[in-house]
Amino acid sequence: MRKVVLGVGISLDGLIARPDGAVDFLFMPRDYSMAPFFATVDTAVMGRKTLDAGLKMSGGSLPKYNMPMYVFSKSKPPGERDGVIFVKESPARLIARLRERRGKDIWLMGGGELARTFLDADLVDRLYLGVVPVLLGKGIPLFPSGFPQRDFKLIENKSYSRGLIALTYERTRGRGKRRS
Repeated sequence: MRKVVLGVGISLDGLIARPDGAVDFLFMPRDYSMAPFFATVDTAVMGRKTLDAGLKMSGGSLPKYNMPMYVFSKSKPPGERDGVIFVKESPARLIARLRERRGKDIWLMGGGELARTFLDADLVDRLYLGVVPVLLGKGIPLFPSGFPQRDFKLIENKSYSRGLIALTYERTRGRGKRRS
């Protein structure tokens, strides 16, 4: 089954952006490559705020990831425009539909609010976190409160120059609570 992978860069204190949305603290050292990650995904899912931030950072055009990009939006009408597929359906419904298709894993990009919604619905199967060695102190958290506990197991950790660490966690789902 296709997995949903939340893949994002964060600060040591779990922030994905400064209070104003700036991500100037993120960096990619020379000895680090996203190519192995991109080889495992063929679909991207994000929220409209993440799309807007990406457009702002790139000067108005999104990088070409060569994969369908689904954007959850309450303000934009559903449909495909400018290489993006806007959706209004629930994350659970979209992911169920995407999992019916053959393919690689599904990349959940950015956004703490959408990450919370996906975690609340227990849709995140894997975490791929690039942790940069900076404490911001305040900003936009990757994991805003409001979802039940979700357990993960570390399956890979790699260190890179300039202190970047890539962590990969797999969701562990129990067989239910034991009765006493």
